[in-house]
Parts: sequence; structure tokens; C-alpha cells
Amino acid sequence: MRVILAEDSTLLREGLARLLVEEGHEVVASVGDGDALLSTTAAYRPDVIVTDVRMPPTHTDEGLRAALEIRNRWPEIGVLVLSQYVEKRYAAELITGDVERVGYLLKDRVAQVGEFLDALDRVAAGGAAFDPEVVRRLLARTTHTDPLGNLTVREREVLEKMAQGHTNAGIAGSLFVSLSAVEKHVNAIFDKLGLASTAGYSRRVLAVLRYLGS
Repeated sequence: MRVILAEDSTLLREGLARLLVEEGHEVVASVGDGDALLSTTAAYRPDVIVTDVRMPPTHTDEGLRAALEIRNRWPEIGVLVLSQYVEKRYAAELITGDVERVGYLLKDRVAQVGEFLDALDRVAAGGAAFDPEVVRRLLARTTHTDPLGNLTVREREVLEKMAQGHTNAGIAGSLFVSLSAVEKHVNAIFDKLGLASTAGYSRRVLAVLRYLGS
């Protein structure tokens, strides 16, 4: 795939570029700030952009704002956002809307090369890839009115896997249960949360994460 990298750390940026090239991908541009990410995306129209949340000049949300603009202007381009910490507001803002071709990973996940490459492939293919730690933080709601309190332990486990972007078959394999059992848990989750069951795991993830981010 054709990739643009946006990361202000030269060491990490060059390391990612070398990794992607070794995996057979083409890094069409490698930049260090949000403005350059937008201009190179407009020029090259890559398959996926990989960007840090915080970049120069203020090191707050330049990368995220560029990613959101790219999603609005070129929805066919996959967006994989990297962040040093779990930032709920940024995660919720990123996934508001159509959660196809989008991912949010902690930078520590990049060290797990297989997981990083798998996430990149899923985003490029039109799917979703959300870091398990981000999902756990979004699931950690403690108010007494939290409808998640109605879910069983197994349903919470299935919901976490759903929010990471896994299919029913993937969840079954991960939790070592049958596909039919996962389907029953999924239906129970949507019933308890008042969410309509729709075709396609990306739509399902969107519904779940919209609820979790509310």
C-alpha cells in the first residue's frame, strides 16, 4: 500500500518508514507536522496515513486535526492515529462519524510489529483498529446509571473485542467459544444497550463506540 507518515520524532518516523518498506509498502512521504501532512496527502492521495496526535508547533492536537480534515476531504484514505497516552476526548472525536478506514493505537503498540501491521492492513482494507487499552478506558464507566452494568462478564469481553474491530469469527477464536455463542452474546449486548443490530462489523463498532463516548 502507499503510506504517508506524520511524526515529529525523526527516530520513530524513520524507523516506521524502514519497517513499512521492508514489508513491501511504499512510503510516499514522511513529514513532521500537520500542515505538511495535509499538503502531501493532497499531492499524493495515499491509501493510508499514519499520524501522531501531537505535533509542532504547539504539540497539542495538530496531527489529530489534520487527520479529521483528511477524513472529511478524502474519506477513501485510511487514517491510523498514534498516541502516547489514552486520550478519551481525542479518541471519541476521531471515531464520531463513519468508522471505516480508521484506527487509534497507543505508540507502545508499534513495538508489537505484528499488531501494528495487522492494524494498518485492517484500516487500509476499510475496517477499524482500536487499541485494546483505549477500549478498556472507554469501557471503564463507573456511574450508577451506566447501562453497561447490565452486561455479563462474558458480554463485556465480547463488547471489548467488538470495539477493537474484530469480527464474530475473530472474537470466537480469541475467546475460545463457538461462533453461535458469540452471535448470541452480540444480540444480547445490542438488546441491553438499545442499539440496532446492523450488518457489517464496522457499523457495529461505530454504534458501540458512539455509545461509549457519549
